[in-house]
Amino acid sequence: MPEGTPLNVQLVKFQRNKKKVGLVFDEYGDIKGLVTIEDILEKIVGNFTASMSPTLAEEVMPQNDGSDLVEGSANVREINKAFNWHLPEQEARTINGMLLEALQEIPEINTRIEVSNYAINILDVQENMVKQVRITPQTPLKASIGS
Repeated sequence: MPEGTPLNVQLVKFQRNKKKVGLVFDEYGDIKGLVTIEDILEKIVGNFTASMSPTLAEEVMPQNDGSDLVEGSANVREINKAFNWHLPEQEARTINGMLLEALQEIPEINTRIEVSNYAINILDVQENMVKQVRITPQTPLKASIGS
């Protein structure tokens, strides 16, 4: 599609040709970028894809033993906020990223690590990504008085 094509014109072209992706080119035929039907719709109606991402309720499943099953794609900041946890969120956005940062390698299933006073068991690893973990908040040991 030529650079500068009006959105409504390109939307009709996508519809007629049953296409969802197009290359944008300038007056010299140089490729300038890629545009999708979603890009056009978001320009017209605003951001609607954010609501399609999984909710925290779908990514975190509390267990009877006090632990939580957590998807590797879950956002660390959202988890910290929802559960009043203190997992590190400076280096990575997801649980997977946080664990890869902490371990500096792709872990194997059943690897156990403690991060910021949380016991984390790796339950599933696929395609070089941590897919699911069990997180158990650890209670700090209290010093005994008089011993």
